[in-house]
Amino acid sequence: MVAPFALATVSTARGTAEDSEVPALVVDIDGSPRWHDLSGTAPSVHALLRDWDAVLPRLRDLAAEAKTPLDTEDLRAPLAPGQILQAGANYRTHVIDLAVKHSPDRPEDEVRAEVGALMDRRITGGEPYIFIGLTSSVTGPYDDVVLPAYSQQHDWELELAVVIGREAFQVDSADALAHVAGYTIANDLTTRDLVFRRDMPEIGSDWFRAKNAPGFTPLGPYLVPAEFVPEHPRVRLDLNGEVMQDESTKDMIFDVAALVAAASRTAVLRPGDLLLTGSPAGNGMAHGRFLRAGDVMTGSVTGLGTQRTRVVAPKTGEDA
Repeated sequence: MVAPFALATVSTARGTAEDSEVPALVVDIDGSPRWHDLSGTAPSVHALLRDWDAVLPRLRDLAAEAKTPLDTEDLRAPLAPGQILQAGANYRTHVIDLAVKHSPDRPEDEVRAEVGALMDRRITGGEPYIFIGLTSSVTGPYDDVVLPAYSQQHDWELELAVVIGREAFQVDSADALAHVAGYTIANDLTTRDLVFRRDMPEIGSDWFRAKNAPGFTPLGPYLVPAEFVPEHPRVRLDLNGEVMQDESTKDMIFDVAALVAAASRTAVLRPGDLLLTGSPAGNGMAHGRFLRAGDVMTGSVTGLGTQRTRVVAPKTGEDA
């Protein structure tokens, strides 16, 4: 049996003015992580993914070479993704909770029953809702995130993120998982009061403004090959030590295979692309509590490690 390992991007520039990052193979990510420099194999994690079928057996052999202690503060986002696709409204309880918050004038039981029935219909015959994110929103797993001054309603949404390892176009659900290299963690931060355009209510949601500010997608710390990730990992986010999200991916409306297949019906998915799978229940809107300067979010997904994001206030004079 192959010992579990992960891929990461490690900064080797501590104490210098250089910006030097290398791809790394990491073992024992939940204990005392150790790493091996893969820059002799490829210049980046993204480059490793471009030849995933050939690289993966070599990585299994190299796992025993990971002996250098890893300081997790040297970890950057595990890869620079190509495309970012995002699944919206993909956890049953999450969607129901949001519907309740958006319907304050209706009886809660009535809203829950109505939206629950709608979600059940989506499960049996619906289509995933997928939109596009920007790579400029990606930041590292331990970087601070600056809250834009134009809103006070910035929210968290921790998610399991799929990393594509083999090109996929118009694949069936039965074959979709063969195109997945592995998984990582993404926190899909969202500015709630920008989700819907009040000046243009007929157009619906505006995900560009709501989700793509700089640093709004903390990513990583690791990319873990699919063979080492359980079928239904738990997604958990703590805010200042208090549990806010804690849900198994069993609550997904569409599973990973269905999402990859649906995305590939329209777009060519290439190695290094990300597909965020949606957020479970427990975001700030549901709790009636949005992010504030000084908050610390700690996000984990079973088998994928833990990220830590400190929230800071915008600089004085930042444009609204």
